[in-house]
Amino acid sequence: MLHYWTAGESHGKALVAIVDGFPAGVTIQTEGIDGELRRRQGGYGRGGRQRIETDRVEILSGIWRGTSLGSPIALQVVNKDYKLERMEDLDRPRPGHGDLTGAIKHLGSIRGVLERASARETAMRVAAGALARQLLAEFGIRTIGYVVELGGVAVEPQPGTLDAQLQLRDRSEIYSLDPGRDEEFKSLIDATRKAGDTLGGVVEVRVEGLPFGLGTHSQWDRKLDGRLAQAVMAVQAIKGVEIGLGFEAARRPGSQVHDPIHYDPSQADGPTLGYVRPTNNAGGLEAGMTNGQPLVVRAAKKPISTLAKPLDSVNLKTKQAESAAYERSDVCAVPAASVIVENVVAFEVARALVEKFGNDSLQEMKARWDLFHALARQR
Repeated sequence: MLHYWTAGESHGKALVAIVDGFPAGVTIQTEGIDGELRRRQGGYGRGGRQRIETDRVEILSGIWRGTSLGSPIALQVVNKDYKLERMEDLDRPRPGHGDLTGAIKHLGSIRGVLERASARETAMRVAAGALARQLLAEFGIRTIGYVVELGGVAVEPQPGTLDAQLQLRDRSEIYSLDPGRDEEFKSLIDATRKAGDTLGGVVEVRVEGLPFGLGTHSQWDRKLDGRLAQAVMAVQAIKGVEIGLGFEAARRPGSQVHDPIHYDPSQADGPTLGYVRPTNNAGGLEAGMTNGQPLVVRAAKKPISTLAKPLDSVNLKTKQAESAAYERSDVCAVPAASVIVENVVAFEVARALVEKFGNDSLQEMKARWDLFHALARQR
């Protein structure tokens, strides 16, 4: 019901997204989308491309007087670094990238693959997610994304309210919840840059205010955990996804994994309907459905494939051994990945929200939201 498609190349004229199934009646602030695009371009360790681009969204359709119409919404971000027609092809594929596989698959050029496979495309995933977050906000659903590991070094989130954690995250140049450790990680990134290498890491996203029952248990392809895993794994350079304890759940006995259920009548009017848990090891999802607890998703991002000191490769024309090609790149884009994953998760949550409560109009969605919660409290 709610879906988006993207188009465009890294050095093409523009990137575009079409969002279909977005309900009518939602007030849309382009500043909110632009703010997420700026965060995606930031974070310590980014390369020269981010000094060229100033990503801003232009809404081409689906909005009238600042309000969604219920028709497809077209989003555009113009590339300042437009030069695709002047660029040469590459002969030496980069290990870890889609260069070789894509060129063979399409019987074509490496350039034709890398321009679309580039993480530049994620600007539109962030734009679509930031649009979806404005719908989620109407229901009190909020998200936060942050770095929990960089270059193999963990950085533990500091406890606190969501607002307090957002302030910590926004003070950090690596987008962690412990800005006091920024200098440690900046030194690690600087040393990696001097070595001609790159760094990966792990990001975490938390979504608060979710109701019971988004997603379903009834069909494998509609389970929300499966859809979240697909959406996050489809982000460039993501190689693993965890929900809640994730792989750690396989290492513990059941008594240390499953979240006990208690009832607190003072919280009956909240998203938990009074059913509270002392732990959230499930990460807010059970049997493919949200359970009223915060959703917690983690993603592992591999180091960027383009190295200043390239690895061994083969010249596709001569078949001789040569070093891989080098194109301008980042040393560490883990902070940016936290922004991308946060917005990708937000879109999937919004998609599940409209599947449960409808997507014709915000007014009707809110009426169904209120009715569901009134009936659920009687349960």
